[in-house]
Amino acid sequence: MAAKTEITRADILPMAQYTAERAERRKALVALKKNRRLSVGPHATFFFENYETMWQQIHEMLRIEKGGEEQIADELRAYNPLIPKGRELVATVMFEIDDADRRHRVLSALGGVEAHMEIKIGGETVPGRSEADVERTNAAGKTSSVHFIHFDFTDAQVDAFRHPGAPVMVGITHPNYGHLAVMPEAVRAALAEDFA
Repeated sequence: MAAKTEITRADILPMAQYTAERAERRKALVALKKNRRLSVGPHATFFFENYETMWQQIHEMLRIEKGGEEQIADELRAYNPLIPKGRELVATVMFEIDDADRRHRVLSALGGVEAHMEIKIGGETVPGRSEADVERTNAAGKTSSVHFIHFDFTDAQVDAFRHPGAPVMVGITHPNYGHLAVMPEAVRAALAEDFA
């Protein structure tokens, strides 16, 4: 079955129904997300998004903000771009540092990091492309702790990625944060389902 690439108004549950199903749905999502995350270096975690993760996010936003029908279109507009569209993977990349002073120092040294993220498959490099709607590095050179990154694959790269046991690495090549992580097979297999 092809992966779903867009959430529509028809996919949004009435809030009473979502609330009744929420605990079970969240439990299922935790299991799904287990094979959709990868730590790269000491601070960065890539959370690979798909229809299910964004569907849950939209419902959580509607539940928290209680904006009703008027809010739905805004949430669809915000989160649909983060669902892979058939030849891409999409990741929310978070720099997680508990100490506020240390977090400020690290992020201040990582200006432009969003342009230094990549996936390596075989001898190929798939460069990351930052979500275009918002600037993630400020004028002072401090980057955000959250980035939305698209990885656009060619057909050949998709075929290579889908191959069981294929060696895949995820990396950040910023001069102040150079790290690579080998993607576990369970993660590769889960993410291969994102391709049409």
